[in-house]
Amino acid sequence: MLIDTHAHLNFNTYKNDAPEVIRRSLDNNVWTINVGSQYSTSKRAVELAEKHKEGIYATVGLHPIYAEEKFNYEKFKALAESPKVVAIGEIGLDYKSEYVLFKQKQKEVFLKQLDLAQELNLPVIFHCRMAHDDMIEILANYSLTNYSLTGVVHCFTGTWEQAKKYLNMGFYLGFNGIIFKLDLDEIIKKTPLDRILIETDCPYLIPPQETGRNEPIYVKYVAEKIAKIKKLSYKEIAQISTENAKKLFKI
Repeated sequence: MLIDTHAHLNFNTYKNDAPEVIRRSLDNNVWTINVGSQYSTSKRAVELAEKHKEGIYATVGLHPIYAEEKFNYEKFKALAESPKVVAIGEIGLDYKSEYVLFKQKQKEVFLKQLDLAQELNLPVIFHCRMAHDDMIEILANYSLTNYSLTGVVHCFTGTWEQAKKYLNMGFYLGFNGIIFKLDLDEIIKKTPLDRILIETDCPYLIPPQETGRNEPIYVKYVAEKIAKIKKLSYKEIAQISTENAKKLFKI
């Protein structure tokens, strides 16, 4: 069994065949967490999850690239109260050139969503691009008064020094197809097994073994590469990463 801890089957890319992709995933013993990025995609993630007793879950959140939109706390809170919602996310900071102009707004929206996660006692899925130092500072300060905050830094591409700071705060690191493009081997080697999650970020970051659109069943390639880096069997990585996901997301 595998759990794809970060997918977007709620996006328009899958508008015509999401049920088929989900069925294919479940038939291959792959569970999926569909991650929201706006209210509309968060709502769609919840709708997909509620059609299945198990194996499909949802998160709700406003992605930092949409931080200029009005964040309606109560509206997102109502959506997050579905029993199929397992996290708040993806939320965080994105300092890519076209988004850095409103980074202060990103920080404000990020903090509001951390409060939502705290209120609902849900873990957080963090998005962070070119902003790790600021995110670490925000999380360190927030944790001083909010001790129960947990979560995963999705698609981690930072340095080992940054990774250590996240790990020391109790967070997990999520790895996906980016590990076939960037040299993250040393970071993966050093990351404790009980802090690793695997993901696809589909439809993006398709592993080189496939072409076209990414989907949850391709998370197996991420598990295979991590197993090779860690000098463990595929079965061990599958089991450990699944246990980690079930523990963090309470599924």
